[in-house]
Amino acid sequence: MELWLVEWLGPAAQEASMRRLSSVGACQADYVRIPNAQGTLVATGEIPDERFWPGLLAVSDVMGTGWWAADAAEVRPGSTAVVVGDGAVGLCAVIAAKEMGAERIIVMSRHETRQKLAEEFGATDIVTERGDDGVARIKDMTGGIGADAVLECVGTAQSMRQALHSARPGGNVGFVGVPHEVAVDGQELFFSHVGLRGGPAPVRRYLPDLIDRVLTGAIDPGKVFDLTLPLEQVAEGYKAMDERRAVKTLLTP
Repeated sequence: MELWLVEWLGPAAQEASMRRLSSVGACQADYVRIPNAQGTLVATGEIPDERFWPGLLAVSDVMGTGWWAADAAEVRPGSTAVVVGDGAVGLCAVIAAKEMGAERIIVMSRHETRQKLAEEFGATDIVTERGDDGVARIKDMTGGIGADAVLECVGTAQSMRQALHSARPGGNVGFVGVPHEVAVDGQELFFSHVGLRGGPAPVRRYLPDLIDRVLTGAIDPGKVFDLTLPLEQVAEGYKAMDERRAVKTLLTP
C-alpha cells in the first residue's frame, strides 16, 4: 500500500492559476481525478503511520508554499530572515527558514497563539508592529540595514510594502501570498537593489525532500492544523480560518 500526495491549491490560488494554467480543483471532495498523475503524484512507498498524516498534508500545500517563500528569498545559512504573515504559510515559512540555516528569524505577528507556534518552529524574534512602524522596528533590530531575506506570505498592498522596505540593499523578497490590489513602484524597486521573486509555489519540486523531512521527524508542519472537522462541515472550517479562530482546518471523511 502507498500514500500518494499531490499539490493542492486553495481557492484564491486556484482562481489565479486557472487564468494561466490548468490546476487540480475540488481536492476537498471524497474522490479526485488527477490529470497527468504519473508526473504530479508522489508516492511514499507505503502507508505512513497516522501520526505523520497532518504533516504530509501540510507539505502538499502550506509547507511547500512556505518553502518556496524561503527559496525565492534566497535564505542562506547565517542569514537574517523576516517572515511577514502568521498564517499557516507564514508559520511554515519559519520552518523553511530554519531548515535553510537562517541564524535569525523575525516573525511579524500580533496573535499570541501563533507567536508561540512560530517560536516553536524556530522564530528568534517577534515583531507586533505593522506598516511603517513594522519596517522601522526591523531596521532597528538589524542595525539600520534591513534583513537579508524577507518572506511575504500575505498578499496585501501593506504586506508587500512592508516586505520590500524591510529588506536590505542586495537582499531578496520572496512573495507567495496571492496579491490583492498590490502595485509595485518599478523605479523605487530599481533603486532599492532589492530582488523580488515569487508566484505560485512549485510544490511538486519540493515534495520528495519535504516528505522525507516529515517522515524522519526533522520537521512537523502538521502542527498548523489546530481545528479538525468532518468534510460536511467544510464551510465552518473556512469560516473559522477567516475569523482567525483557526490557523488551518484539517478535514476528515
